[in-house]
Amino acid sequence: MNKIKIELKWAVIFVLFTLLWMVFEKAMGWHDEFIADHATYTLLFSLPAVVLYVLALRDKKINYYQGKMSWGQGMICGLIISAFVALISPLSQYITHTFITPDYFENAIHYSVESGQSTQSEADEYFNLKSYIFQSAIGAFVMGVVTSAIVSLFLKSKSEKR
Repeated sequence: MNKIKIELKWAVIFVLFTLLWMVFEKAMGWHDEFIADHATYTLLFSLPAVVLYVLALRDKKINYYQGKMSWGQGMICGLIISAFVALISPLSQYITHTFITPDYFENAIHYSVESGQSTQSEADEYFNLKSYIFQSAIGAFVMGVVTSAIVSLFLKSKSEKR
């Protein structure tokens, strides 16, 4: 457990930050009044998400690898964090859509159909908890892996070849 303690800590921090971000999005009106701009505004989440991965991998480098970390070691750390985030994401989605923004799916379906972006059945199929649980788990893992690969390039020690 000690080997992955840092990864587990940062996965929990990431998920808690994600929930806080959902509160922020809801407060900004991106889930109701300004739902038309939600897809664009939600992309802003990628900036703090990258920062969290930088902090996580830096934490691992300093506190586990004593300041010397290879790209592969950073990548493994990021893979583990991404896997934990993906595993926790169903609970995060449940909390988000049950307590933080329970009207989101209804609002998204209404906007999507009214704006002509989808039919009622397409919107119903896409905007629901089951769909978002699946999307968030896969998305968290894939984006986490990509982010980890890039961040590990910048954080690897110069003398490390692995």
